[in-house]
Amino acid sequence: MSADTAVPAPTVEVAGLSLRQLAWRRLRRDRGALIAGTVLILVFLIALFAPLITSMIGINPYDFDATALDPSKGSLPAGPWGSMSWEHPLGVEPLTGRDLLARLLYGARVSLFIAVTSVIITAIVGTVVGIIAGYKGGRWDTVIGRGTDLLLAFPQILMLIALSPVITQRLVAMGLAPDVARVFYLIIVFVFFGWPYLARLVRGQVLSLREREFVEASVAIGAPTRRILFKEILPNLWAPLIVYVTISMPTIIAAEATLAYLGVGIIEPTPSWGKMLADSVRFFTVVPSYLFIPGTALFIVVFAFNVFGDAVRDALDPRAGRG
Repeated sequence: MSADTAVPAPTVEVAGLSLRQLAWRRLRRDRGALIAGTVLILVFLIALFAPLITSMIGINPYDFDATALDPSKGSLPAGPWGSMSWEHPLGVEPLTGRDLLARLLYGARVSLFIAVTSVIITAIVGTVVGIIAGYKGGRWDTVIGRGTDLLLAFPQILMLIALSPVITQRLVAMGLAPDVARVFYLIIVFVFFGWPYLARLVRGQVLSLREREFVEASVAIGAPTRRILFKEILPNLWAPLIVYVTISMPTIIAAEATLAYLGVGIIEPTPSWGKMLADSVRFFTVVPSYLFIPGTALFIVVFAFNVFGDAVRDALDPRAGRG
């Protein structure tokens, strides 16, 4: 066959992929990320529908069940493994007889509510402050920078313990119940000590973005500052913000458990995983399941968040391979 009659080779079209498409492709190929994401979705659904689940099973986190306790043993669970039974699938709490499964489900609601609310508010405050400091520069950057340095210099744990009675009493005086006031206190302090870290991260990103061509073009055509900040710069900050959210969630959940152990976390009758862990320590030698059940739940959720956060960070990394 002559060269003139040769059949031309078919052309292959190469489609470009956006950063979102590339990130989703990398996440789908990461089995660990998919498993961790599935676990987190199930945990959020369980926490959201905890009242429905407990009502269907016939358990309640606040009901005392004296029949599941043995007075001769000092009101410890009467049966083995914390008195596990069909009525109480995970056993009961020593001294009170409250169902552990119900308190575990409701504790997930409280722990996730604190973590999600704190992260959302922190992300909003830290992003706005960081964008202003990075784009405006000058006095704005100096004042905000010194303010973040001041907040980061505080010993957080000591401040959390010292401020707990003061802020909680103020919230109670405003009309909140003591247990609800403690929840909002934790959110306030997590946000107060959390936004400086994000503000510094966003500021560093904005310092680089404000020198990019699309920002200079917006300035040249006379676009208002608000549009430049929130229409041009903010969309380019989603990657680090998503990474911050996925990494901060397990940190706050673990911190809430630590504060409960130190006695400045959630108080009765509100259940939380941290409060359950703090109460279970003194019964570990006689009812080890009371410690292992909330401890395992906390470990699984924190581990899933860490795995998913690492996967998201790798998927959104522009230096990663595009294959």
